[in-house]
Formats: sequence, C-alpha cells, structure tokens
Amino acid sequence: MRLLIVLPGALGDVVRALPLLGRIRRAHPGAWLGWVVEPPSAPLLASHPWLDRAHVFARPRGVRALGPLVREVRAERYEVALDLGRGAKSALIARASGAGERIGFARGDGREGSWLLATRRLPPQGIERAKLAQFLAFADALGLPPAPVDFGLAPTPAEAREAEALTAGLSGPLVAACVGSSCPSRRWFPERTATVLRELRARHGASAVLLGAAPDAPFALEVLRATDAGVRDLVGRTTLRQLLAILARARLAFGPDSGALHLAAAVGTPAVSLWGATSPERSTPFGSERLAVVGRAPCAPCFLRDCPIERVCMREIASDAVVARAAMVLQ
Repeated sequence: MRLLIVLPGALGDVVRALPLLGRIRRAHPGAWLGWVVEPPSAPLLASHPWLDRAHVFARPRGVRALGPLVREVRAERYEVALDLGRGAKSALIARASGAGERIGFARGDGREGSWLLATRRLPPQGIERAKLAQFLAFADALGLPPAPVDFGLAPTPAEAREAEALTAGLSGPLVAACVGSSCPSRRWFPERTATVLRELRARHGASAVLLGAAPDAPFALEVLRATDAGVRDLVGRTTLRQLLAILARARLAFGPDSGALHLAAAVGTPAVSLWGATSPERSTPFGSERLAVVGRAPCAPCFLRDCPIERVCMREIASDAVVARAAMVLQ
C-alpha cells in the first residue's frame, strides 16, 4: 500500500496525528507512507522512523509552491490519501495527488467544501471529540486493528546534549513555561506566569525555561523582569528539534493551548494546559487531561483568533490554580 497523509497545518495537529501514522505502520510494516506538511512542522517528520517521505509544502511561496509539490507527490503514485486538514487546501492537495481513494471528514466536521473532493467520508465526529481520536478514526475507516497511542518521538543523543547545554546551571526540577500561542485570544498574562514561576521555585526548588517563538519575546521579557533567579529565556532561540529535547528534559510544562504543550505530552512530560477560547475536551494534551485549568466565561469556547472583550476567559484563570496543578506533578 502507498498512502499519503495530508495535514500541512499547525504543530499541535501534526503531533496529534502521529498516533495515526504509528497505527498504519504497525498494520502495514511494508507500506510506503508519505505526509504533506508545511515548513514549521517539517523537522518533526523529516527523520521520523515511521515515515518514508515528508513532502514540504512551501506555503509562504503561495500558488507557486503548489505545482512542484503536486509533481513530487504524484510521482510517488499514492493509492490512498487521508485528508486530515479539513479545509479546501488539504482537500485539493489530496485530489491532486492522484490517489484513487481519498478519505476525508464528514460535511459537519469539514469546511470550505472539502468533503466534496473525498471519495469516502468518516462518520460525523462532533466538535467536542478529541482531535487525536478524530485522527485515529481514519485508521478505523481503513479497518486497522487497535494499537496503543504512541507518537514515536524522542530526541537523538546529540539533541539531548544540546538541551543539556541550553539548560546548564539550572537546578532543581525543570519547568518549561510555553508562553506563546498562534492565536492571541489564547494567551495568558506575563505577571501571572511570573507568579507561577516564583511560587514553584519557593515551594519546590524549581527552575524554569521560557519557550516560544520570536514574536513572544516581549512577553518573555516581562516575565523575566518580574522574576528573580532560576529562569532562563530561550524564546525564539531554539529549533523545533531542540524544543523537543528541552521538553523531554523538563519535569513539567505549562502554558496556554499551543503546539509546544502537545509536543511535551508526546515525549512524556506532564503538561498543565490553560483553556478559554478553545476547548479542553477537544484539545487537552494526551495523558495530561487531569492537569487542565479552564477559565469560565459565557462565550467560551469561542474559537476566535482575536478576542473582542480582553480575554475574559483567560483572566478567570488564577495563578494559584496553575500552581496547584503543577504541584500534583512536582510533589
């Protein structure tokens, strides 16, 4: 079998689709498995042991990137394409792959008419079903036997050494504060993040690293100004593979809904996740469901990228609630 997964999207989605890849590989050890992915998540798949080929869709180049991608994908002669992306972009790529069988989401779970290009659709999943379970539903559609949830991710020895160097000098249990998010509505607050780090240091002797992308640097600077010792700013200073290795080294990760938290959970690090604009039922990091902290508001979850009312839901999340969840791990 030659099978293509089409999921170009965000890091958290790519991480949560890895158990599907593993289930396919266990059922078909001799299959040729490919994946269409965009550059930010590509390093996660480039050397993944279950994947034969990562096709990188250079989205910043726009339509100019589509032709080379389609030619590359069609050359692999895929027989089955799984459209995990839900939208028109992934549906068009699956259709252009030349695969005779294209499995996608049902109309109620898709958008932009993506279901129209599928030859077969999943049963309705529902907005509150965990995304990881929704992705595994593609394995059910293929008739594959059940398998343990596994992500197949681990730092290489060289990456582990890099993480050790980046965190050298930090004593006590290491806490990874994942301060960023792709959507402003999901962000928490620098002063509360700093309060959590101070309390974890005072109560558990924990040190911390601040992790995020370059645009999160102002947030990180505010956190640093409000803390004293034992905090290192690595925002915008790590590759994706270094991030993976640091999260694997950490005793605990915390922050708002983000790909970094899903990556932490995938390498076995407990993740305290903060929820408001998005749904914890749908997206809590795997294995860390009991550590979720939910901010209540009449409009939550709204799934909006930008909040028009100053993130009321996230303001409902108190620092002591986050400290209490962290203590469940650090004690």
